[in-house]
Amino acid sequence: MTDYFEVHERDGAARLAELRLPESRETPALVDDVREDAGSLWAREREVPAGEESALTILPHRAFPGGTPDEVQEAFAVDYPDLDGPSAAVVSPETADDYGTDAYVLSNAQELAGHARAFVEGLIDTRESIPADAGLYLSGVATPANVSILAYAGVDLLDADHAVVKGTQGKYLTTDGERFLEDIEELPCSCPACQVPREEFGREDCAAHNEHALQTELRRVRRRIREGRLRDYVEGQARHEQWHTAVMRRLDQQYGHLEQRTPVVRQAELTAATDDTLNRVEIQRFAERVTTRYQNRFDNPLVLVPCSARKPYSESQSHGQFHDAIQFRAHTVSMTSPIGVVPQELELTYPAQHYDTVVTGEWTPTEREFVANVLEAYLDRNDYPRIVAHVPEGGYRDICERVEDSLGLDFEYTVVDHPTATESLSNLASTVSDALKYSKRERQHNTIRAVADYQFGEGAGDELFGEFRTGARYPKLRVNSNDGEQLAMLVAQYGVLSLTLAGARRWVDSDVPTKQIEIDGFVPHGSVLAPGVRDASPEIRPGDEVVIEGPKAFAIGRANMSGPAMVESSRGIASSVRHVTEQ
Repeated sequence: MTDYFEVHERDGAARLAELRLPESRETPALVDDVREDAGSLWAREREVPAGEESALTILPHRAFPGGTPDEVQEAFAVDYPDLDGPSAAVVSPETADDYGTDAYVLSNAQELAGHARAFVEGLIDTRESIPADAGLYLSGVATPANVSILAYAGVDLLDADHAVVKGTQGKYLTTDGERFLEDIEELPCSCPACQVPREEFGREDCAAHNEHALQTELRRVRRRIREGRLRDYVEGQARHEQWHTAVMRRLDQQYGHLEQRTPVVRQAELTAATDDTLNRVEIQRFAERVTTRYQNRFDNPLVLVPCSARKPYSESQSHGQFHDAIQFRAHTVSMTSPIGVVPQELELTYPAQHYDTVVTGEWTPTEREFVANVLEAYLDRNDYPRIVAHVPEGGYRDICERVEDSLGLDFEYTVVDHPTATESLSNLASTVSDALKYSKRERQHNTIRAVADYQFGEGAGDELFGEFRTGARYPKLRVNSNDGEQLAMLVAQYGVLSLTLAGARRWVDSDVPTKQIEIDGFVPHGSVLAPGVRDASPEIRPGDEVVIEGPKAFAIGRANMSGPAMVESSRGIASSVRHVTEQ
């Protein structure tokens, strides 16, 4: 149980937390000035420190180099005591466990830091072995260039040791690497240490600058976490050093670890600037849900169209022209990198209306392969009487032709020169002119069911909303039962359903797996704190709709952390509460 460390915000594995001292410190942060090391037990036996509330006490420890046999580590294991103050236990990936401390120090961090695969595996093994709400401290590795990727990987606490040593060696650190002092003609920084003439700037000044640069970068990282946009920044920073790129890509291969911690919805824009963006959890999760959960409910032809710069697509000028030509006679699906394919019913659903991408007019081979694979899986799952590809020459056309050949389908192409050219729009209109129109009501109902499939699981749309009525106007659709009771609301900024208590009851009573939080005997108001959680569905992700139930209350809300984190944590908000009733 952590008493002095509390996580407040999350951005994937990265967290904004508070190290509770007389002067609280927001993490990720340096702890050099509040760190008390009780020392290694290899040199001699040491007295257990009394602990103090003004410092993070690193308990007496034995650190092991990598590759030390398990039996040796077990033979020399330390029995960590409880202190009356914030404390940290020193662990290796092999010995990491819940010792009841507020933070855990990875003993061989410097050894792992030069090897991307070992570093990521060791970090994740440690992170998954210690409590979800405990801090993770890596000593002697932080530089201004790497703190963003360290925070992205889940590191909370750092020190300036490595950066200071670099300074004493005459190495000037910046966010894009290091330079030898003798190679610098003009100091590029305006920190206090750099406010001396270049010829007077020595190694002591260099060490002070390095620490200033590290503090500045940590402020930038915290702001990015607060905005939910750390990954965008990491992709840019990773280009400066090969090790950073390797760590980011190794982390992307740990999909299960990151997916559990990545919100299912958020308002922050997702920037797609490199092929590495395709490996982001948000992109992979959307593609996976569209190709395994979504079910087409229209009997009309499919029209594949290019995406638009404006989001949601239906508000763009080009898609307005496509709609005028189609006139509710076809089901529209947009093709886009980095998302894949977006059925019209899911155009609001995160991240379909929350991304921006680099537009060059050319598709990279990686983009073509990814979108082609998603489109193929989508068409393999959903049948259409006809497939119309209203796409231009180049990447879009190449992808369609690949899928045609792979699935043995016949696409009808309608674009001449440009999708919004008069002749192209005329071709599109005439191609679908013999199809029967579907009604506005049918589109609204299919939208609600499609979002339910995406949000709650395959078949959820029909199971939860077999019979219902819609109210209000798109995109803020209201879902009512046939007797007028409100069940849900489509939240326009996220593109997901927000359930009422009646909708939550219907969810619990259905065969659709319920994401549920079991609480103690109290009636929550506003939020449920982690200490009040008895159990939680392991499938819960931050941002998920959750049913909250206990001996005295039934409620519906939105998760602030994953299900496993709710169960493990002793502090923090587990879920917000939207509606609650006593029972």
